[in-house]
Amino acid sequence: MRRASATALPAPETGERRDWQTIKNLMPFIWAYKYRVIFALSCLLAAKGANVTVPITFKHLIDALTLTEGQALIVVPAAVLLAYGVLRFSTSLFTELRQIVFARVTQQAVREITLQLFRHLHALSLRFHLERQTGGLTRDIERGTRSINSLISYTLYSILPTLVEIGLVMGILLVEYDAVFALITLATLTAYIVFTVKVTNWRTALRRQANELDSAANARAIDSLINYETVKYFNNEAYEAARYDQELAKWTSAQITNQYSLSGLNVGQAAIIAVGVTAMMWQAASRVASGEMTIGDIVLVNAFMIQLYIPLNFLGMMYRELRQALTDIERMFGLMHEHQEIADAPDALTLPPGPASVRFEHVGFAYDAKRPILHDLDFEVPAGRTVAIVGHSGSGKSTLARLLYRFYDVQSGAIRVNGHDLRQLTQDSLHAAIGIVPQDTVLFNDTLFYNIQYGRPSASREEVDAAARAAQLTEFIQRLPDGYETRVGERGLKLSGGEKQRVAIARALLKNPAILIFDEATSALDSKTEKAIQAQIELAASGRTALVIAHRLSTVMNADEIIVLDQGRIVERGRHGALLARAGAYAQMWMLQQQEDGEQTAD
Repeated sequence: MRRASATALPAPETGERRDWQTIKNLMPFIWAYKYRVIFALSCLLAAKGANVTVPITFKHLIDALTLTEGQALIVVPAAVLLAYGVLRFSTSLFTELRQIVFARVTQQAVREITLQLFRHLHALSLRFHLERQTGGLTRDIERGTRSINSLISYTLYSILPTLVEIGLVMGILLVEYDAVFALITLATLTAYIVFTVKVTNWRTALRRQANELDSAANARAIDSLINYETVKYFNNEAYEAARYDQELAKWTSAQITNQYSLSGLNVGQAAIIAVGVTAMMWQAASRVASGEMTIGDIVLVNAFMIQLYIPLNFLGMMYRELRQALTDIERMFGLMHEHQEIADAPDALTLPPGPASVRFEHVGFAYDAKRPILHDLDFEVPAGRTVAIVGHSGSGKSTLARLLYRFYDVQSGAIRVNGHDLRQLTQDSLHAAIGIVPQDTVLFNDTLFYNIQYGRPSASREEVDAAARAAQLTEFIQRLPDGYETRVGERGLKLSGGEKQRVAIARALLKNPAILIFDEATSALDSKTEKAIQAQIELAASGRTALVIAHRLSTVMNADEIIVLDQGRIVERGRHGALLARAGAYAQMWMLQQQEDGEQTAD
C-alpha cells in the first residue's frame, strides 16, 4: 500500500483562515489509498440508497395492507415486508463496510501528518524551543492531532453521507409529489444552513479565544510543575496557585460564554426544523383528506421528514465541530509552517567517519544583535588533540559547543570540520561525529539502562556495562535495588547532580564519537569522584579530538592547549606551565582557585 510520507503539508499563514485549503491539503494523504476510498464511497452510496428506499417500501406495505380481501393475495404484503427487512439490514451493512474499509485511511493519514509535525519540531532550531513554552506547545499538538481525526471523520463519515441523503430525498419529493413539498424542504434546509453557518462563524472567534486561554493556563501549570523545586525553595505554592487561578478564571468565563452561544444555536435550529416539519405534515394531511394522497403517502412523507430531521440536526452539529476542529488544527499547521532556521544546504556533504579536526575561523556570534557574545574567535583543535577553553562565567564558553553542534549559525567567520564549513555538511553526519557531556544533564523519565544506551541505541548490554564502568557508575548501580532498571524520574530528578553527570559521561563514551565535548563535565562532582572521572575523561579523549570547556582549571592541566576567554575574546593561549609562567589572567584564576580549594579543605 502506498504511503503519503513524501507529501509536504502546507499550512496557513499567521492570522489567515484557509479552511478549504486545509481540507485540500489533507487529500493527498487520503488519496494515497484511493482504492479503499473508492470502495468506501461506493458503500456510502449503496447505504444511502437503501436508507432512502426504506420509506418507499414502507409506503407500499401500508397501501398493500389496505387492499380488500379479493383484490390481492397475501404474498404481496409478505414480499414487501421481506424487502423492507432486507433494505433495513442493507443500510447497516453498507454503513459498517464503509467504516471498516476507511478506518485504515483515516488512521494512516493522522499518523503521517503527526509524524511530519514531530520531525519538523525536531528540525527547528534551539532558539525556537527556548522561546516556546512546552505546556502550550504540547497542548496545541494534542488538540491538533485529535482534530485531524475529527476533521476526516466529520467530512467523510457524516457530512458527505448527509448531503447525499438530502439530495436523494429532494429528488423523490420533486418527481413523485407536488412541487410544494420539495419547496418546503428546500426552504427549511436553506434557512437551517444559513442560520447555522452565520452563528457558527460568530462562535468560531469565541472558540479560538477559549483555546488561547486554555493553552495559556496549561502552559502556566506545566511551567510551574517543571520548576517544582524552585517553587518549594521560595515557599511560593500559594503564589503559583493564584497565578494559575487567574488564567483559569479567564478560561472559565470564555467557556461559559461559549456554552451560552451553543445553546442559542441549538434553540434556533430546533425552531427552524419544527416549522418545516409542521408545514410538510399540514400539506400532506390536507391532500389525504381530499383523496389526492394515500395513507401510505403521508407515512412516506413523514418518514422522509424524520430521516431528514436526524441527519439535518446532525449536519448542524457536524458543521460546528468541523469549524472547531479547523480552529484547533490551524495552530498545529502554524507549527508545520514555522521557519526552519537551521537547515541542510541542497548540496550538503556527508562528513565521513574517522579522525576530525575542528577550526573556529574568525567567528563572531550573538544570540541577540544588541548583545554580541563572541568576537573574532580564531583557534584550531587538531585531530587527536585536546584543547581546553577556560574563563569566567558569561565569557562565551558553552556557546562554542552549541555552535559546533550547529544549533545556531555564526554571524561572521566559519567553523570547519576537516576543512568543511559546518553549513556545507549534513546535520545528521555532523551530530553523529560529536559526543557531548553537557553542564546541565537532562535525562528521560525512563530507566538508567535506557538513558545510558541512548548514546547508541543499538549498543549491547556488555557495551553499556563498559561505558558505566568507565564513568564510575558501576558501584552506584549495584547499590540500587532495581539496578539498571531504576527509573530516574522526570528530567532525572531522582538522581543527584553528580549521578546525572556520570550518566551523561557514560552516554557520551558509549556513542564513541570522533569529536568529544566536555562542557563543565565534572562541575557537579565531589573532589574524589572528580579525580577518578578525570582520569577516565583523559583516557576517553586520548586519540580523539576533544574540546574541554571548564571552569575548574585543575581538570585541564594536561590539555595540549588552553585558551582563556574573556567577554568573548581570546586573551591568552598556551599550555598550563607556560600560562602560569606568564603571570596573566590564567595565573590569576589558578591562584584564586587554589585559595578556594585550600579554604574548603580547612573547613
